[in-house]
Amino acid sequence: MGLFDFLSDKGETKPAESAPKPATTGKDADFFGTGETKPDSNTYTVVSGDTLSKIAKHHYGDGAKWHQIYEANKAIIGNNPDRIEIGQVLTIPSL
Repeated sequence: MGLFDFLSDKGETKPAESAPKPATTGKDADFFGTGETKPDSNTYTVVSGDTLSKIAKHHYGDGAKWHQIYEANKAIIGNNPDRIEIGQVLTIPSL
């Protein structure tokens, strides 16, 4: 089909084909529908430079609430709340 054939269309129209619907994979599916779930929104993975007060400030808006995060993760963190490690997955409790 050439350009002029397209321009001289004789009124023949075809109904538009609808796009296939994505498969329903649940509310936690990623944007592309691959079925991979997002990390739980109530968890946080420690990165370089983090402190419990920084994490509390980010999640709660108040760094002084770091105690709640520490108490919920005492088994992971240990006896010293200043010794969190990169890669630890902490539970962020609801207030």
